[in-house]
Amino acid sequence: MSRLAKKLLPIPSGVTITHEESSWIFRGPKGEVCQALPSPISIKQESAGLQVSLSVHGSMRNTWHRAMLGTAAALVRNAMFGVSSGFSKKLELEGIGYKVQLDGKDVVLSLGFTHPVRVSAPPGISFVVDKNTITVDGADRALVGRVASVIRAHAPPEPYKGKGIHYMGEVIRRKAGKKAVGTA
Repeated sequence: MSRLAKKLLPIPSGVTITHEESSWIFRGPKGEVCQALPSPISIKQESAGLQVSLSVHGSMRNTWHRAMLGTAAALVRNAMFGVSSGFSKKLELEGIGYKVQLDGKDVVLSLGFTHPVRVSAPPGISFVVDKNTITVDGADRALVGRVASVIRAHAPPEPYKGKGIHYMGEVIRRKAGKKAVGTA
């Protein structure tokens, strides 16, 4: 059994949780997250927090059910943290001529192509631009990561000069160029 699922998940202040059919809706100051969980997983809302467990028809002998128990507990914990504090990913543009601008809710990237690249913000996502840094903010952890990866995919970092879009703190493995290899 998952160690995370054994623990009682505390509910942050200002977060309300409702259950509709097979999905759970978490609402808080940063937004709303709707999380669908598989049928063998049950959540009990107690005064101190949430308890994630297998329902009566979900057997502990089934490996898939045990794996989904830990996954469901992590998804619930991320949803509660997201609506109370939010998630963010920072991206850096590196290279000559690489620029970023905020146009309403959209991000416009100048990446050396013949046209600017426009990335629209889906509902629940906001962008903050500071020089050559983009911050993607939102309540849903998976959506924040997906939008950040879409932006990064327009110009992934190349291994020779390091030009491109990369996550803040990401280490780009550099290769030796032709001149460095030829002289050795």
